[in-house]
Amino acid sequence: MGRQQRLDDFDPSGGPAPSIPRAMGRPRPPGYAGVWRIANGFVEHPLLRPGTVRAIPFQVDMARIGLDEDLLVVLPTGLGKTLIAALLAAELLRRNPGKLLFLAPTRPLVQQHADSFGKWFPELKRARFTGTVAHPMRSGSWEGADAVFATPEIVCHDLDAGRYTLKEVGLIVFDEAHHAVGKYAYVPLAARFRRERPLGSRLLGLTASPGGKEARIEEVVGALGVARIEARSREDDGVREHVQSVEIDRHWVKLPPEALRIQTLLGESAREEARKLQKMGYLRTKPITSLSVKDLIALRGEIFARPGPMTRKFGPLYHQLILLHLHHAQERLETQGLSPFLQYVERVEGKEKPGRGDLAFVKDPRVVMARAEANAFLHDTKEASHPKLDALVAEVRAELARPRDHPPRILVFAQYRDTIGGIQAALEAQGWTTGRFVGQATRDADDKGMNQKAQGQVLSAFKDGRFPVLVASSVAEEGLDVPDVDLVVFFEAVPSEIRAIQRRGRTGRSSLGRVLLLLTEGTRDVGYQRAETLREAAMTRIVRRLSKSARQRAKAGTPPEPAQATETAEVPAGAASSEATRLRDDS
Repeated sequence: MGRQQRLDDFDPSGGPAPSIPRAMGRPRPPGYAGVWRIANGFVEHPLLRPGTVRAIPFQVDMARIGLDEDLLVVLPTGLGKTLIAALLAAELLRRNPGKLLFLAPTRPLVQQHADSFGKWFPELKRARFTGTVAHPMRSGSWEGADAVFATPEIVCHDLDAGRYTLKEVGLIVFDEAHHAVGKYAYVPLAARFRRERPLGSRLLGLTASPGGKEARIEEVVGALGVARIEARSREDDGVREHVQSVEIDRHWVKLPPEALRIQTLLGESAREEARKLQKMGYLRTKPITSLSVKDLIALRGEIFARPGPMTRKFGPLYHQLILLHLHHAQERLETQGLSPFLQYVERVEGKEKPGRGDLAFVKDPRVVMARAEANAFLHDTKEASHPKLDALVAEVRAELARPRDHPPRILVFAQYRDTIGGIQAALEAQGWTTGRFVGQATRDADDKGMNQKAQGQVLSAFKDGRFPVLVASSVAEEGLDVPDVDLVVFFEAVPSEIRAIQRRGRTGRSSLGRVLLLLTEGTRDVGYQRAETLREAAMTRIVRRLSKSARQRAKAGTPPEPAQATETAEVPAGAASSEATRLRDDS
C-alpha cells in the first residue's frame, strides 16, 4: 500500500486530478481460452494467485454473465459473492485499462474486501478510501491504484470536489447492493457511473437480500441500472453440494406475572394516547393494537403536512411523542426484559433538554407504577430480567458441550445495546468469557462505542477462539467474515427479511450451522417473526421471477421490460418495517 494521504495531497484547486493512462502501470497479459482455466479444483487466470480461488461452477457462470452485461447477483450470505466479483475483476482488469472501484457500506467491510483481493491478486495495486466526509482517510492514491476499495460517501464527496472521475473505472462493484434505495450514496454513484462510464465497463451489484416487496427490489434494480438479475438459493442444483446446511430452531418463553402486569399498564396508556389522536383526526386507518413504529414515525410527517397554523400541530405532536415512547418501552419490556425497559425510561428522563412529551411519558401514572413494580421485582428476586436469559444460558451450555474439531464460536445478536450488557453479565456469571461488538457511537460512560481498530481486535480474538461467545448489535449483521460460527442466536425476532438473512448468514459457511430464535409468547416477537417469514418468502418469489424473466430476455435479445405491478407480503399487525426497525438500532 502507498503512504497515507490527506485531502491536501490532492489538487488544492478542487479541479480534476490529471488523468494517467492506466495501461502504463499494469501489465495486461494474454488471456486463456475460455477466460478462466480450472486445475485441481482451483481457478487459473493470469492475474490470480494460483491455488487461492476455488472453482465453484455457479460462481464462474455468474462471473461469465457479468463480462457481457451489468448484473445484480442475489446469493445467500456465505456463497461467495465476493469471489464472483474477483473472477469478473480479474478478466476486466486484464482486458481493459480501467480500474476496479469496489464499494461497501462500512469501513470494516472495505478493509475485509481489500485484504481478500490482496490474497487473490499478487500484483494488484490497491488503495483504501474510508472515513467521513469531514475526516476522510486514504491508504494509497487514486492515480496509482488498480483497485480502490471505498465507502460510497467518501467517493461521492471526492467526485463532487472534482478530485477524480469515474471515466477510469472499468468495473464498479456495489456490495450489499440492497442499500441502493432512497438517498443512500449508492444511488447517485450508480447514476454518475452510467453517465461517465467508459466503453466496455461493467457494473456488479451483490446482495443476499434485496427486499421483500417488489417495489423495493425494483427500486434497487432501477437505481443500479441493471437489466440482468441472477439469483440462487442454498437448495438450488449446483449450489447445495457446495454449502453446509443450516438448522433453524425456535425457543419459546413466557413473560413472568410481574412483566405481564407492566405490559398491561403500558398498553392501557398507549391506547389512551392513541384514542386522543384519533379524536384529533389521526390514526383512523388501522386498529390501535396494530400500530407499528413505522406508523408512528409516519404520523409525525402527516401532522406537519396537514394545512393550518403550527400552533394547531403542537397537541398532536405532543401525543405522538408520548405514544412513540410507550411503544418503545413496551417492546423493550416484551422482547428484552425489565432492565432494558427501565434503562429506556431512565434515558428519556435523563435527557439534557427533555421536551414536554418526554416529561409527560416519564410522569404518566401508569409508567410510574410500571417502573416501581419493575424495580421492586429486580431488587427482591434473583430471577433474570427476562426468561430469554435463562434459555440462552441453557442453550449456550448445551452448545459448548458438543464435540467439535475447532474452538467453539457462538454469535448472539441483540437489538439494543442496553440488552448486550445484560446478556454478557448472564453468560459471564456462568464462567464463560464473552466479547462485545457494537458500533462507534458512544452513549455514555457505561456504554462506549467501538472504533474500527477495537472492532477488528474483537473479531480477530473471536476467530482465534480466545473466547467462545460474541454478543453483537446490528453492526455485525452485514458482511463480516467470521468463519465456522457454530451457533447464531437471535435474542429477539426481527421483522426485516434483509436483517434476518444477514444474521443467519454468519453460520453454515464451511461447517454445519445452527440458528436459534428466542421468542416470547404473546408479545411483538410473534408478529415480527411472522412478518419476517412472509417477507422472505415474497422476496424469494419475486427475485426468482425477475431472474427468470431476465434470462429469457437475454436469450431472446429483447430489451428489459418496464416494472410491473408490485407484489407485497401480507404483514401481520404491529410488525415494523425494516427501515423503521433500523431507527432503533446501533450501527
